[in-house]
Amino acid sequence: MVAARAVGRMRHTRHVNSGHTLSDLERRALDAVDADGVLDDLRELVKIPSVGGTTGEHDAQQWCADRLAGLGHRVDHWRIDVRELAEQDGFPGQEADRDTAYGCVGVRGDGPEPALVFCGHTDVVPPGDLDRWPDRDPYALRVQDGIAAGRGTCDMKGGLAAIFGALQALRTAGIELARPVAVHTVVGEEDGGLGAFATLRRGHRGAACVLAEPSSGTIVAANGGSLTFRLEIAGQSTHGSTRYRGVSALDKLAHLLPALRALESRRNAGPDPLVAHLEVPYPLSIGMARVGDWASTVPDLAIAEGRYGVRIGESIEDAKAEFTAAIAEACAADPWLAEHPVQVSWPGGIFASGRLPEGHRLLPETQDAVVAAGAPRPVALGAPYGTDLRLYSAAGIPTLQYGPGDIRYAHAHDEHVAVAELEQAARTYALLAIRRCGIA
Repeated sequence: MVAARAVGRMRHTRHVNSGHTLSDLERRALDAVDADGVLDDLRELVKIPSVGGTTGEHDAQQWCADRLAGLGHRVDHWRIDVRELAEQDGFPGQEADRDTAYGCVGVRGDGPEPALVFCGHTDVVPPGDLDRWPDRDPYALRVQDGIAAGRGTCDMKGGLAAIFGALQALRTAGIELARPVAVHTVVGEEDGGLGAFATLRRGHRGAACVLAEPSSGTIVAANGGSLTFRLEIAGQSTHGSTRYRGVSALDKLAHLLPALRALESRRNAGPDPLVAHLEVPYPLSIGMARVGDWASTVPDLAIAEGRYGVRIGESIEDAKAEFTAAIAEACAADPWLAEHPVQVSWPGGIFASGRLPEGHRLLPETQDAVVAAGAPRPVALGAPYGTDLRLYSAAGIPTLQYGPGDIRYAHAHDEHVAVAELEQAARTYALLAIRRCGIA
């Protein structure tokens, strides 16, 4: 009977407050959003050097667990045995070297399942050349002219700070929700998604999920996936003065490049409408190549590693098969490679594609909340990069991505986020929590 009354109130609240109009209670929540408080949280998060595979990941998760507890959430903060996790079906892989990680989930409200999950990752990529950062310090938040800069501000500690700002606003406004709202903070997103995978395997679920990843003023409703490939190309060494006696592995790598470019072109013909706006929805590129070990020796081995885009709705197995077939065809056209075929392997993280189910109400609900919070109505698009969206989607949880920041500045030396976007995201999240969870 109690559950039925709660659902009834939730439906009534959605009916009254759906769309762009605001109830008095929603206005109270928006008025309670504290932009300075959001910046304070972001400053603390950026200060933690949570590069994937370092102890900074653990520190960031501990900070989030403490922050969620302070917000009145029931917190599950647990140690993840990565080696054991890696034995489970569907493990998304990792590129950083770690055997331990930590999960963190906070839940506010009573009920069998959260009506809404907010998710964000605490890991960041390495800072690169420190001389390109002010004062050689990427982990100090710098706020100037409405811009907050530092490693992780865009990808995606800004989104996490906005989540905490929304929850703080609800608490400040004294708003109790009819159904639970949950926060998942995860690690390892940058190199595969093991944190989200572990969180879902632990049994944490929800009726819908919003990733606070930077979405460049849009809503990301689908992601293409990506795989890391490795090509090992054999040659035949000889002295450089008699190069004609050998077979250069570098030359054979060059032979493969037109085949890879042709493969990319075929795979980008007629893309899903959500990514049709992109110049190359499913990119294929070589990021590293190692050839030879002596200047005057014809190299007998070339190793190339790169990124291979997975189409929306395409299985990992099918994507790998098309790539392998293209390499085999190129080898068959070369006498040396026909006898010494290129070895293809797939190291690193596995990013499948993912998408919000077509027609799911989470999309218009989020669009309405964005407008009601004070911003233009965002369009729904797809993105060419992988996120944890595909893991939540694969678990049957409708998921989209809406968060502060422009993806162009993720991983960059000038990484930053606009303070106004942080506040707008926090306001949007507060409205979404009220409208999806209802009022107790």
